[in-house]
Amino acid sequence: MSALSDYAENELLDHLLGTGAFTMPSAVYVGLSTGSFNDDNSGTELSGNNYTRKAVSFGAASSGTASNDAAVEFSAATGSWGTVSHFGLFDASSGGNLLIHGALTASKTIESGDILKLAIGDMDITAG
Repeated sequence: MSALSDYAENELLDHLLGTGAFTMPSAVYVGLSTGSFNDDNSGTELSGNNYTRKAVSFGAASSGTASNDAAVEFSAATGSWGTVSHFGLFDASSGGNLLIHGALTASKTIESGDILKLAIGDMDITAG
């Protein structure tokens, strides 16, 4: 399950209601966390141990769902990342705005040397 951030909700409402234009991000990046991101972009993203956000691309939505159309592979951890349980989609490789967030289907403990991979279609973003 995924949720829009406060930022994305406001941008979309302004765009749909004709009070402002929403500029499509030039790229979208997936970030990871050991706890939930919140609509207001609070929460703690992973940091250190060779962690960085990774670019992700999605196919066109159908029936209210869009899925990643290319695999995403994070760099090998150089120390423990902990038990990764949540994701956030951002409009920048660092900083920027949280767009969408949610929980992973299954948590994964990442230790030194581990590589987290998201296969094509593993990220389903739903509107509801």
